Amino acid sequence: GITAGTSANTFNPYNNVTRAEAVTFLWRASGTPEPTTEVNPFADVTEGDYFYKAVLWAYEEGITAGVSENSFAPFEECTRAQIVTFLWRTMGCPESDIEVNFADVEPGAYYIGAVAWAVENGIAVGMGGGHFGVISTCTRSQVVTFLYRTLA
Repeated sequence: GITAGTSANTFNPYNNVTRAEAVTFLWRASGTPEPTTEVNPFADVTEGDYFYKAVLWAYEEGITAGVSENSFAPFEECTRAQIVTFLWRTMGCPESDIEVNFADVEPGAYYIGAVAWAVENGIAVGMGGGHFGVISTCTRSQVVTFLYRTLA
């Protein structure tokens, strides 16, 4: 029940995942908890949106703060760095004992702890050539694989 296909008989594994889809997957994987906040800080998220409760939950849990003070950008595509960060924050930001040595992971980047945790726990690996792929968009197949590896 974490995700369904994009139609009755297609999954579209190579479609890029949007921010709305990503937090909805995480929200469902967490048991669809009711958000406790009554204030929606995002002008681009409305009560009728399928992702409304998921976004509010992710916001109040500190999984994401949006792209600005009042914008969530629900249809913006997620990068691999964003997805592993969402997962890492959902799991409580566990510490990692490894040093990240990917050429595209900058020291001090917001996602460095998430990348280290994901690699150490076999959730994600690099994309070859010494790169993690932090700015590469993340596909539906990658996200469900990362979720499976996180929750298994």
